[in-house]
Amino acid sequence: MDARAFLDELSALQGTDQCLVHVEPLPARDPSLEALPDLPDMLRSRLGLLGIEGLYPHQRRAMDILAEGRNLVIATGTASGKTLVYNLAFASSVLQNEKRTALYLFPTKALARDQLRQVRELRIPQVKAAVYDGDTPQPERPLIRRNANLVMTNPDMLHASILPGHARWADFFLRLSLVVVDEAHVARGVFGSHVAMILRRLRRLVAHYGGQPQFVLASATIGNPTELAERLVGLSFDQVAEDRSPRGEELFALWNPPLSDEDLGLRRSAVTETSWLFRQLVEKETRTIAFCRTRRSTELVAEATAALRLESTVEELIRTIHAHPTFAEAIGEAAHAVHGAAIHM
Repeated sequence: MDARAFLDELSALQGTDQCLVHVEPLPARDPSLEALPDLPDMLRSRLGLLGIEGLYPHQRRAMDILAEGRNLVIATGTASGKTLVYNLAFASSVLQNEKRTALYLFPTKALARDQLRQVRELRIPQVKAAVYDGDTPQPERPLIRRNANLVMTNPDMLHASILPGHARWADFFLRLSLVVVDEAHVARGVFGSHVAMILRRLRRLVAHYGGQPQFVLASATIGNPTELAERLVGLSFDQVAEDRSPRGEELFALWNPPLSDEDLGLRRSAVTETSWLFRQLVEKETRTIAFCRTRRSTELVAEATAALRLESTVEELIRTIHAHPTFAEAIGEAAHAVHGAAIHM
């Protein structure tokens, strides 16, 4: 269905005339590739098997910054290839020196496991990656500390388990060459202050054991990526914020929930409104993804949408609504469904 026609239909519904507060078309962007940087032959071969023959300009600039030994914050859009940048950087580094290690920090356990799959797709035997978090069985933890050179975890686990037991990680910290903080834009407010203190504690202990890692922060598009990175880590950063990845034409719309109580100025909840909007799109047989802040709100939106009375082919449409904890799973489900509808945390 045409996106603008759908918005016009929504605006025409009773009580929604003031909800559509802004619409902005985003033009299509053609693909542009630059040559791969100087990479080990094995890594080039693996990239070729994955169909990667070059890098987007922002990826190539990010790789050049890391090759020069500087800290990097990359703030580009979803699916713009931020993960590939730091995965290539570490894979290239460890192929030159197998003793090097890396620490990846993700805000959620589900995201860490999703990223583990991406690392393993490179099929580099020298990259021994593992997730180390609260779900990691106790018997496996000593093996990970001894054998893994790429450890994926979250700030809570780093604070509560890894740093308090830093003596057991001494060799890992000595050889630490790269620290990645993914989804850095969520580290704001009180949580951001906590993350900043944890990262400073990490830096102090790594320095104590002789390590000198580079830092890479990956973020969604924000207005002040350098300021965010420097306040979180306490070091200077170079930024890459111009997204040069390809995309189709898009229509960006801001929807403000209608008032539920005009006297108090209260509006319908985000979960209720998202479910309602989701229903409109599902009924139009439009492939849709809704993003929510937490797993619980993701499940609530899915349940609320499925509970609504859909007009046509009710059972068939309801079966296409699924809640997923990670973005990659949501994309995969929507891509393979005929009228796919996925809700992402």
